[in-house]
Amino acid sequence: AKRVARGSVLSSPSTVKNFLVTRLADLEHEIFGMLLLTTRHHLIDFVELFRGTLDGANVAPREVVKLVLARNAGAVILVHQHPSAVKDASQADELITATLKEALALIQVRVIDHIIVAGRDTLSFAEKGLL
Repeated sequence: AKRVARGSVLSSPSTVKNFLVTRLADLEHEIFGMLLLTTRHHLIDFVELFRGTLDGANVAPREVVKLVLARNAGAVILVHQHPSAVKDASQADELITATLKEALALIQVRVIDHIIVAGRDTLSFAEKGLL
């Protein structure tokens, strides 16, 4: 698996997906995290924010905004993993995406994508027109 180093430019969806599958595919619990990026899409860090049970992770928008400001990110890619290996976006997934996109827009941080990792499979909200 190709390693993505800090400072790498994440310009290709396949690079992002491969990185996330490598990190998350084998987890048995749901996690919600973010790729923190500069405004030019250079990787600052990958951060696991919330860890959940098999049926969901509680995501607190306030914590997301705090972290983004603390790390001076200009853009983010939201990420979460479905241990069930079902990659479809739930209504809850779509709702938290819209909520975070709105909250981050207030501080001029762009949500580039939300990627669900389900086993070795992925779903991109941007590619599906869900963003």
